[in-house]
Amino acid sequence: MTQTPLLDRVTLPSDLKGMTDAELSSLADELRAEVVSAVATTGGHLGSSLGVVEMTVALHAVFDTPRDKIIWDVGHQCYPHKVLTGRRDRMTTLRQEGGISGFTKRSESEYDPFGAAHSSTSISAALGFTVARDMGEPTGDAVAVIGDGSISAGMAYEALNNAGHEGRRMFVILNDNEMSIAPPVGAMSKYLSSLYASPMGQFHHMAEGFEAALPGPLRDHARRARQLVTGAVGGQGTVFEELGFQYIGPIDGHDMGQLLQVLRSTRTWATGPVLIHACTVKGKGYAPAENSADKYHGVSKFDVESGTQNKSRPNAPSYTKVFGQALAKLADSDPKIVGITAAMPSGTGMDIFEKAHPKRMFDVGIAEQHGVTFAAGLAAGGLKPFCAIYSTFLQRGYDQIVHDVALQNLPVRFAIDRAGLVGADGATHAGAFDVGYLSALPNMVVMAASDEAELVHMVATAAAYQDGPIAFRYPRGEGNGVEMPKVGEVLEIGKGRVLKNGSDIALLSFGAHLAETEKAAEMIEAQGLSVTIADARFAKPLDMSLIRNLAKSHRALVTVEQGSQGGFGAMVLHALAGEGLLDGDLAIRTMTLPDRFIDQAAPDAMYADAGLTATDIAATALQAAGIKIGEAAE
Repeated sequence: MTQTPLLDRVTLPSDLKGMTDAELSSLADELRAEVVSAVATTGGHLGSSLGVVEMTVALHAVFDTPRDKIIWDVGHQCYPHKVLTGRRDRMTTLRQEGGISGFTKRSESEYDPFGAAHSSTSISAALGFTVARDMGEPTGDAVAVIGDGSISAGMAYEALNNAGHEGRRMFVILNDNEMSIAPPVGAMSKYLSSLYASPMGQFHHMAEGFEAALPGPLRDHARRARQLVTGAVGGQGTVFEELGFQYIGPIDGHDMGQLLQVLRSTRTWATGPVLIHACTVKGKGYAPAENSADKYHGVSKFDVESGTQNKSRPNAPSYTKVFGQALAKLADSDPKIVGITAAMPSGTGMDIFEKAHPKRMFDVGIAEQHGVTFAAGLAAGGLKPFCAIYSTFLQRGYDQIVHDVALQNLPVRFAIDRAGLVGADGATHAGAFDVGYLSALPNMVVMAASDEAELVHMVATAAAYQDGPIAFRYPRGEGNGVEMPKVGEVLEIGKGRVLKNGSDIALLSFGAHLAETEKAAEMIEAQGLSVTIADARFAKPLDMSLIRNLAKSHRALVTVEQGSQGGFGAMVLHALAGEGLLDGDLAIRTMTLPDRFIDQAAPDAMYADAGLTATDIAATALQAAGIKIGEAAE
């Protein structure tokens, strides 16, 4: 008689309460296979999810969710959690249009108490839930699950310090897999990784005995973690204890019995903040992930048996690769060029630069604020820093951009990857706001590449520019397949270009939507109208000579950008109004991302949702000129 899979008995976490510890362990094995199967179909963040399978089962078995709040830092490890919380039948829609998010999302489930996708926020949120509980709100315990990469960020320590000071009952689980997206860097990683001689002999031997009982990979983690048990030289206690937390660990994050015992006992006796240090293996239980350099952090669809990913061959090099290669080439002849990234060397193309110039590449870890100010210091010291950070993550360093870079007019070069809509990662990773938030700053120069060749020119322009901060943005994914220059041309600051001259309608594109704008021009011309196509190149300073000419010599002007309201189009409107050029017969329209967040889908579908297709652009331009598509121009 075939036994019903344990996972088939689980509709919600409450179904775990009646299972034995042995059944929960078996359930974890089934859950791991389920996650592998689902991600093989959709792609996504696999390694991080496999590393927390046992932890996810144990947490839901011990705590009373959704009354108790489990807050997953970043949320990219939440796939097992989603399977157990009523979304198993939707896992094949993961990160797909109309499907479930690849991160936790409040609007998706009551079991997702706090949305995420950026790192190091979970402890702050957990403390918020804790205070709400203590002030009489109907919420239970709060548990923050945070990785060793995320806990190195400043915000996590601000939260730990505040939580320790408050002294309220809450739980933090340090998921220590020694593997964030890139290997963790910095003093905290060394603190977690190093061994110190300790006079605390008895506890020292207890830790060694624990290590000896662990399997090989976990033994290394536990030995590294002993620093937290013995404390710094002199027996000062752990950093977490100094911050006011009761420290427990290290424990084996894949040993169901040990997890259950620790969670149950801790939940019973805890009266203040507790930190549980769990050693795990990213990609655990799936050999291709465990053996991969990145532990299958982010994967395309793949074959489960072999682990082979179904990656399509690009028609053109990616913008990220073009940037990395262009910067590395420039640095060959300019020893002052240095690179900075925040735990995303491969995601930003800085790994290419690092291979060519390893001593001039600095990965600061998940610390965008520090990275920006570090770059400011490098610039003040006479170097030429290129600070490569995704648009969505650069938001986290905005105060430093304002205060430490722009105010001091320091020549920091911001390479802004993932500008515009990004596909499966959805709204949390969209690069929607950088044009607006950077263009508002005095001294800042803001560029956007319309294709990969323009990106090469902008890298060269940024390297040559010494008068203050300069930023250039470019999208995720492959370029347009244009002919690439052998060397980048240093562009004149604040000067755009006209690609095609016309007389009726002017289309002024800023950034990578130029190709779609050119398609729109063909549709407009099919209606008998003459179209000018211009590439602004700069949102700040604007090419006022170009904009004046377009405004004075056309009946309609349409600006197009892959950014939010308040960006390039707003800058153009402000400039035209200041010169009185909106007082005449000119019809002007600005086409931006709408004033809402757009959920995950293929990028083309997202831009269709945003109303930024070639058809949308053509219809907007014709409407401005008083013509509907299908009508012939007079």
